[in-house]
Amino acid sequence: MSAEFATSSANALPLHVLSETALEGWLADQPGAVQAWVKASGFAGGLGQALVVPGAEGAPVMALAGYGSEAARRRSRFHLAAAAAKLPAGDYRIESGLPEDQAATEALGWLLAGYRFDRYREQSPLTARLVAPEGVDAEQITALATGEMLTRDLINTPASDMGPPDLEAAARKLAERHGAQIEVTTGDALLENNLPMIHTVGRAADRVPRLIDMAWGEAGPKLTLVGKGVCFDTGGLNLKPGASMALMKKDMGGAAAVLGLAHMIMATGMEVQLRVLIPAVENSVSGNAFRPGDILTSRKGLTVEINNTDAEGRLVLADALALADEDKPDQIISMATLTGAARVAVGPDLAPYYSDDAAFVSALESAAAGSADPVWRMPFHDAYEALIEPGIADLDNAPKGGFAGSITAALFLRRFVTDSKYAHFDIYGWQPADAPARPKGGTGQGTRAIYAALPALLKP
Repeated sequence: MSAEFATSSANALPLHVLSETALEGWLADQPGAVQAWVKASGFAGGLGQALVVPGAEGAPVMALAGYGSEAARRRSRFHLAAAAAKLPAGDYRIESGLPEDQAATEALGWLLAGYRFDRYREQSPLTARLVAPEGVDAEQITALATGEMLTRDLINTPASDMGPPDLEAAARKLAERHGAQIEVTTGDALLENNLPMIHTVGRAADRVPRLIDMAWGEAGPKLTLVGKGVCFDTGGLNLKPGASMALMKKDMGGAAAVLGLAHMIMATGMEVQLRVLIPAVENSVSGNAFRPGDILTSRKGLTVEINNTDAEGRLVLADALALADEDKPDQIISMATLTGAARVAVGPDLAPYYSDDAAFVSALESAAAGSADPVWRMPFHDAYEALIEPGIADLDNAPKGGFAGSITAALFLRRFVTDSKYAHFDIYGWQPADAPARPKGGTGQGTRAIYAALPALLKP
């Protein structure tokens, strides 16, 4: 699915954005007929309200969108998106009332409000189209919206149609669109190419495991994105209960996120040498599934004791991270729907991340604030390193005790990056309830913040 603005403002209906406090002053400057219509319609400038105002002959002459109160806006994002969904079909141009520093974010929200997952059922489209506001980078906003929609589509697609081969096909389609190079290592070739843990986790599935390796750009700093592509997670021999398996089609949310971010980067021509690594597997149950108590040897040579086969995401990421680190890029970023502990810590709306690089933290936090893409820093707490050291092997994939689960997972991953700057995002990848521009279902987290931070992070 792609996103687009209305192409011409010539016939677009003027749209006035009115907060609760601004409405009275705006009305005072309007003709009596407009004042009477607005008051009779009950429009009060509430967040998400929308109203079309007719002229003397009954045809629409303007539209109003409520912008609520400052307190209401702090508790939500994409404030115009709710109004967009209530406006009748047609093109609209912002006439007044929208703060200049919010124009890009609100325009993005309007485009995202048009997202529909219609692969399996026809959905009613958003018929109110926005003319790109003055002064915004319409091409960039469109790229951000299209990248986010790609992420949503991939996550929303069930595992029956989004297994490792399908995820590979999506990556190949994206590579072809942008002229990127792509190589895929599949099945037993993973062992031949020293990617043993990716092979071990995925070998029990009928659809064989693979590593997707995409590269784009010949100039600029080197950026490598690593996304967890567990297309379905049964838990393996440590089988999940049924209720915990219900959303496991989204366990490839990290892969979906990095592909969406890659589109944003490539579509806007960012000067960077981009590499995307996705270990794509299914964690299934069969006679050759890996077992609790097994000890695996990773690409990096570190041995890993398996204390829970349901902690498989960090295993496939570990081999991919070791491979990424060998190239010594300027920045490695991993994204994964990795732990339930992260959801307990910050809930579904925040993207928790790990970084010890002050420059990364500063750039990301600043970018997130202006991207309607909230993040929350978590600690690489060195004192917990002992929790991931079982004694019988170098590392433990599932420390006992249940404490600090997201932190210990991040510390585990950090062991596989020794020569590059590294940041890790433990995302949820799912919107649990409908919200403006964010329907229930798959969602990107952290990607727009990362995109906005990259120019500062990767400047020569």
